[in-house]
Amino acid sequence: MAVKEFRFNGISQVGQPVQGTVFAPSAQAAKKRVGDLAERHSFRTESIEQRSTYLYKVRHFNGKVIQGGQKAFSEDELRTALSKMGLEVIKIQKVLFDIQRKPPQTDLIMFVRLSANLLKEKLPFDEVLNLLVNDVSSKSLKQVIRDLNADLKGGMEAQQAFMKQQHMLGKFTAYMLGIASQTGNMSEIYEATARFLERQNEFKKSIKSAMITPVITLLVLSAAFVFYIWYIFPQTAGLFENFGLELPPMTQSTLDFSKWMDHNWFYVLLVSGSIIGGVMAFLRSNRGVFLTHRFMIRLPIIGGLLHKLNIEIFCRVFAVLYSGSGENISVIKIAAEASGNRYIEHRVKTVTIPMMVAQGADLVKAMEASGAFTSMALARFRSGSETGNVRNSARQMADYYENETSLKLKSVIEVIQTVVALIITLAIMGLTILSSELAMVSPSATDFMK
Repeated sequence: MAVKEFRFNGISQVGQPVQGTVFAPSAQAAKKRVGDLAERHSFRTESIEQRSTYLYKVRHFNGKVIQGGQKAFSEDELRTALSKMGLEVIKIQKVLFDIQRKPPQTDLIMFVRLSANLLKEKLPFDEVLNLLVNDVSSKSLKQVIRDLNADLKGGMEAQQAFMKQQHMLGKFTAYMLGIASQTGNMSEIYEATARFLERQNEFKKSIKSAMITPVITLLVLSAAFVFYIWYIFPQTAGLFENFGLELPPMTQSTLDFSKWMDHNWFYVLLVSGSIIGGVMAFLRSNRGVFLTHRFMIRLPIIGGLLHKLNIEIFCRVFAVLYSGSGENISVIKIAAEASGNRYIEHRVKTVTIPMMVAQGADLVKAMEASGAFTSMALARFRSGSETGNVRNSARQMADYYENETSLKLKSVIEVIQTVVALIITLAIMGLTILSSELAMVSPSATDFMK
């Protein structure tokens, strides 16, 4: 859910003005947070303003009319800011439906990748933002960069500024870029983030491109199957039924089903839609996502690949943050959240971390107890723990699984396409058998005379 910024104004018990900002998904949630702050710090709230987007038209001192958009807490605030810049304000209008669209994944990857390259050249981060804001094509990403620049210049901590944009950048990306300035190795973290986003995007594109043809084929085949069973087949088989002939069992069952569908198609459609809608709603819930992620890594064909991809991300984030953050527990937590699998994240947070904190268990033993890691990953972490180089072992594990998943992806896609082709073959075979059975019905001349 998009996080919005709200500014509140109040008066303390001694009459001093109080002002601050909170971030919340809605005005009601912001009001509750401000109320909690007011009760804790003993001040009276007078107003709460949401930061919104305004469209403006101004005239430059050279006479040129300029149009644009800017976020502000009120129209007066934006008018004052534009006037201080020596611009004559012609019109300011608030955007009624301020729908924030996420930037395209390709633009986001380019932003992180170019930032990593520029940081390697020792450019200051504010200069990096100023350079990139003119190069990205996405309007939403431009606005994100402008907001980041403004927040950082206003004294906001980098982590807070980036987490404020997590609904646009993604939770993992916002978190990684936010903590980069605190670790002392910004370029390395940006490089790791860009590499992760590129791998994720490549994996999704490969799966989608490989599945487009089979999915379309299955949809067309399903439509043709329904059309044949529901319309064409009854027209043919019905002729024999009208003569009172005894039809073969498969033909009779299919004809009965077609008649039943004629009388109950609306209820079938209603029930099917309700079931699909209910399942989709459940899969989007926290419990549904957890169970889906748990099931996905146990699938017979693609499950192992997905599991290794999740562990690869865990190891890569762990390797990047392990030396800089200092707190191993927080590193493990961040890596689990970044893995992209809610089941692995849950097992790490509820088993691994509590064992390390409460029982003093070592890292490998606590990871093994979670049941979320492969034996190879545990072996590499055990080797790193024994040699005192856990970070390097995590990086080696990430590189190994990256190469393995890249090589196995094509073979897994071929298996999926083979399974889809087998389903298509079986469906065509079923229609052929059904048609052949109907063709075997041989009415006599007496049957036609009835």
